[in-house]
This record gives sequence, C-alpha cells and structure tokens, in this order.
Amino acid sequence: MKVRKFVPTDLKRVYEIENMSFDQSYGINMFQQLYDMGIGFLVAEKDNYVIGYVMFWIKYENQGHIISIAVDKNYRRLGAGTELLVRAIAILSLLNIDAIYLEVRETNVSAVEFYERFNFIKDRVVPGYYENGEGAIIMYLPLERGKVPGQ
Repeated sequence: MKVRKFVPTDLKRVYEIENMSFDQSYGINMFQQLYDMGIGFLVAEKDNYVIGYVMFWIKYENQGHIISIAVDKNYRRLGAGTELLVRAIAILSLLNIDAIYLEVRETNVSAVEFYERFNFIKDRVVPGYYENGEGAIIMYLPLERGKVPGQ
C-alpha cells in the first residue's frame, strides 16, 4: 500500500468511497471545489487502486482540521486509515498549528476509538450537527508547534 497526493482522475473513486462510508456525503462537486481551493488531499492505493482518502486543511490560523477520512469497506483494517491519518497529522504538524480538530458522529464508536488511539481528545458534543439530527463529538489533538507527534 502507498499514500500519495490526490489527482483529479481519483475523483470518481474517492466519491464512491465517500458514498459507501457515510450516510450523508459531500457531493462530487464539493470534492472538486475543495481540491481547487488547495486543501490537503491524500489517497491510499493498493495495487494501483484507490482504497481510501483523507482531506484536511488549516481552518483557522493556528488550527488544523480533518475534513473527511474514509477507507473502502472491503479494505478496512489493513492500515490504510492509520497511514492516511498519520500522514495528515505530520503535514499539519509542520505548519505550526496548535491543534487538529475533527467531528465524528456520536454513534460512531469505532471512529472515536480510532482517533483516541492517536491521542485525540473529546472536547464537546454539538447536538443536531448532522442533517438527521445526530450530534457530533468534537475531538482535537493538541500539538507542539512545528513538531510531528511521535518523533
């Protein structure tokens, strides 16, 4: 498996992974717009086939944000999600930010546990965050400016 930068020809496959992973997904046009804005966008490949992606950016001057991360359900538990998140954290860490934030559905226990393995901390719950009324757990990873965690 390898992780590389997203290229526009990955768009259709990334959108397929998004749709299989989330009840409410970003539209394909939103992926294109985010890419055009210059967000961090990486994909994981196995045998030249895209199996996962992560999108991230600097939301505020000193705050990173994981927009979305997903792995094809047929390729989960092979390390792709871990590698994508590790790479995103490393890139954001080098941009002198104080913390990385993300949102996760309250009912997505496995995702919360996944992020906790990387030392993300539950900050608060935002009721009714998602269209279906479900709340979001806001999680964050505090960083030491310019230092990649674990190094």
